[in-house]
Amino acid sequence: MSLTSRIIKDRRSIRKFKENSQVSKEQIHALLEAGMMAPSACNSRPWRFLVITNRELLDKVAECHRFAKMLQQVSVAIVIVALAEEQSENEIARGFFPQDCGAATQNILLQAQEMGLGTCWCGAYPKEHIVASFREILSLPEDETPMCVIAVGEADEAPQARGFYDAEKVRYLN
Repeated sequence: MSLTSRIIKDRRSIRKFKENSQVSKEQIHALLEAGMMAPSACNSRPWRFLVITNRELLDKVAECHRFAKMLQQVSVAIVIVALAEEQSENEIARGFFPQDCGAATQNILLQAQEMGLGTCWCGAYPKEHIVASFREILSLPEDETPMCVIAVGEADEAPQARGFYDAEKVRYLN
């Protein structure tokens, strides 16, 4: 099995992190670079990456998102923010920001796995109450949409795989 296949199959959503888990600036840079290497419609790159290392902000985001409590255990989180206006002038790219930001998210998750870091991503968009809370906490303007938050740290659990190949979900068109 190739390294890429192994990374994809080994990636898990981590909800328990080691105490005092640290992520270096070099590791954060590598994660952000991976996110920015994601494909996007017409190479519009409709994203911004917010790196949260402030304990108070991490705790506030954890408080407003019931599935993001693991942020209380990590020292860094990455919020992917969509810049839909970056695509508004391009008829072909317009509206593809959710897919584009999703690709950036997956790249970050896979890069973290390759580096031996644990991650868990929690969606914000399209849940308006979560989007509104993130905007307030992170001081985001209305034209910037928080898509998700990714907790990053050293895993303190090894969950079983939940994904699997399901032939019933495949249809060949010949």
